[in-house]
Amino acid sequence: MPDFLPAAPELAAQARDWLAHLNGERRISPHTAASYARDLRQYLQFAAVHFGEPPSLATFKSLAPADLRAFLAARRGAGAGSRSLARQLAGLRSFGRFLERKGYGQSIALTALRPPKIRRGLPKPLRADAACQLVQVDARAGEPRPQWIIARDAAVLALLYGAGLRVSEALAIKRSEAPVGGRDVLTIVGKGKKTRSVPVIAPVQQAIGAYIALCPYPLAAAKPLFLGARGKPLGPRIIQLAVARLRGALGLPDSATPHALRHSFATHLLGRGGDLRTIQELLGHASLSTTQIYTAVDSGRLLEAYRAAHPRGR
Repeated sequence: MPDFLPAAPELAAQARDWLAHLNGERRISPHTAASYARDLRQYLQFAAVHFGEPPSLATFKSLAPADLRAFLAARRGAGAGSRSLARQLAGLRSFGRFLERKGYGQSIALTALRPPKIRRGLPKPLRADAACQLVQVDARAGEPRPQWIIARDAAVLALLYGAGLRVSEALAIKRSEAPVGGRDVLTIVGKGKKTRSVPVIAPVQQAIGAYIALCPYPLAAAKPLFLGARGKPLGPRIIQLAVARLRGALGLPDSATPHALRHSFATHLLGRGGDLRTIQELLGHASLSTTQIYTAVDSGRLLEAYRAAHPRGR
């Protein structure tokens, strides 16, 4: 557990209990837990200066909106964006609710203060032909790399575009879970430990089968399916570099990233008549509002095509 200093001992102890609660009972991702711990530590460092002494449980309970605004202003001055500030406020609220449940009272300021507004940018999906190029082995013809590595990268990218997986989800698949040999469904554990079932189409199954056939290392059933050049579990950075090479070879924009294939999966499904609820389940979104952003992308493309084609659109 990290040290939550400067803070009075009882507040530091509750902070450690809160983090253990997040990791244990709530089972949030390690990345989110680390971010919340860092955010709370930054607040405690600010509060020690702001109040002139290490903050205590009483200090936290008696926070005023002006105190929180001063903290957010200081973070903004240090270069934090609206998204980071909103996450920091969410983390403090989570800690405040934890203290309230344990009988330490409620901090009114945490519920009274509105989070900063976040401008949500639209996803940048690829064209269907560009997405298909990225996931084909033929696109890598002439690369001075072993054929099994080329097949491996193609299989991972096929999962991103063909099944809408995140890179971390694709790389977490075990050999025993591989959709080959008649298996056409994957069980994925996504963000927040949320489990979903994802159908795997035949081209993706074939890409994974080709990689398995060529892989020179033994693939143990309980170990990761995708391995690196030295036989260790494959990391996401390798896939990012592979796509960067392909961007140059295929003349694709900088927005062509591994995650853009997931965006492309959702956008192309929506454009072909897929309903939002189904796409929400396939992507593993907790809220439909997250999935609805793809309707704006699709509408934007329709308007762009209309303006380009209509005689008065120019």
